[in-house]
Amino acid sequence: MTDTTIERPDQASRATLTYVPVQHAALKNADIIPMSLRSVHFVMPGGVDDPAAPSGGNAYDRRVSLDLPGFGWQVHKHAVAGDWPRPAAAARTELAQVLRELPDGSVVLLDGLVACGVPEIVVPEAERLRMAVLVHLPLGDETGLAPAVAAELDALERTVLRAVPAVIATSDWAVRRLVAHHGLAPERVHVAAPGADIAPLAPGTDGVSRLLCVAAVTPRKGQHRLVEALAEVADLPWSCVCVGSLTQDPEYVADLRALIDRHGLTGRLELAGAQGGAALDARYAAADLMVLTSYAETYGMAVTEALARGIPVLASDVGGLPEAVGRAPDGAVPGILVPPEDPAAIAAELRGWFGEADVRRRLKAAARSRRAALNGWATTAQSLAAVLRRLPTEPRRAA
Repeated sequence: MTDTTIERPDQASRATLTYVPVQHAALKNADIIPMSLRSVHFVMPGGVDDPAAPSGGNAYDRRVSLDLPGFGWQVHKHAVAGDWPRPAAAARTELAQVLRELPDGSVVLLDGLVACGVPEIVVPEAERLRMAVLVHLPLGDETGLAPAVAAELDALERTVLRAVPAVIATSDWAVRRLVAHHGLAPERVHVAAPGADIAPLAPGTDGVSRLLCVAAVTPRKGQHRLVEALAEVADLPWSCVCVGSLTQDPEYVADLRALIDRHGLTGRLELAGAQGGAALDARYAAADLMVLTSYAETYGMAVTEALARGIPVLASDVGGLPEAVGRAPDGAVPGILVPPEDPAAIAAELRGWFGEADVRRRLKAAARSRRAALNGWATTAQSLAAVLRRLPTEPRRAA
């Protein structure tokens, strides 16, 4: 068990009240905020802090862990190593021990990747702990699963989510999906959409030709559809960089490299691997257009990271991606949404991007306007804090 807590909370999990001046714009109507008022135990995947395996879910977990204290919640992180959501025996034992050692009535926030595949561990603890489950992606929605595996994970997740008093999703679309798909009471499912840090406007390359895809190279992210679309517009002067982990699905990466080679795109389309910090900032700064061809997304943090730099987006019209793209205050859409499973539609929109200067100007103006209206991570933390505050005082008996 990895526990970054320096000091474990006492049985009552409450500390002496102290107050500090407001730090978050989201609380601008308040004069003071409570610090260390309550404790929350955040159970998350073991690789959450691994820079070699970045993901939107990991980034979300790390960021809200930093921001929740500003809204009255001291965070005790428990990172449990394992091949989630189908862990081996050692990981199951560790998770069971983590939960078993928490005092009765403790507030526990569980990452759904860890919690939703092991109801035999989580559900009994829901009878004595005050639990909320944070769902980044429904388990059965992962691309490439055998139908029997997807159905099994779906059933396990349903059991867990029906047993806890609160479920948190990362978009309004995801809330609707969880309520309808798992038959959850709507009042128990809440949204806490990812925030975005406003960054300097990206100067781009030449204003049109540098394409950027930020996503782990996996079947769900659909980079093969991007390659097929780019092959149809090979006559245009584009270059493309795909930034994202190359280790999650080595077979898919090998197939993708072969596809790039078969279309003669080697040298024009770079698989750069996982990057962060200044290296990733440099990739965004050089980008003229963000492209994301996923099969499934509950939100799409890479989209808002691009918009936070004023970069327009071309993305699949699936799941929560339209919500992430959003609209500028004047109603303009700062991107292009394309039908899923249609490389020809992607190629057609790319031709429009290259061929119509008015389209580019309109999209860039909308992206810059949307940038100024993006919610920050303080809003995300505030939403999570509100859900945690409303957890029942007495743990809910498992359904």
